[in-house]
Amino acid sequence: MEPMDIVGKTKEDASLPKATMTKIIKEMLPPDVRVARDTQDLLIECCVEFINLISSESNEVCSREDKRTIAPEHVLKALEVLGFGDYIEEVYAAYEQHKLETVDTVRGGKCTNGAEMTEEEALAEQQRMFAEARARMNGVATAPKPPPEAEPSLNTT
Repeated sequence: MEPMDIVGKTKEDASLPKATMTKIIKEMLPPDVRVARDTQDLLIECCVEFINLISSESNEVCSREDKRTIAPEHVLKALEVLGFGDYIEEVYAAYEQHKLETVDTVRGGKCTNGAEMTEEEALAEQQRMFAEARARMNGVATAPKPPPEAEPSLNTT
């Protein structure tokens, strides 16, 4: 049984978004350096393998503690066990930054900042968000950005 079979996918099915990974790769290199497509694919495969390795070891750490949910602490311990201890401080800092950036997001019907929404407030917020999304979608769909010289003649709004 392959490691990814547990979640219904084989290793070949698991990947990372190519466009995002290509952007990250390009951002990390000087502007005059180009990367061949097969090299990009190899780097993406390496990233997938690294994630699988960390996930697997995190699961082992979690199991040894008789836990059923992998926590950030398990990932940090897995990094240490696998010899990536030099990265723990930076990973922890990124985790703390992530927590700060997502403190006001809505999860499971509750705000993580401690305040609960009533059903009416949640419905009103949902309707507001739908309206904003519709407006953005309609704005993009009905008014694609024309070239600057053609803009006045194509403006039909």
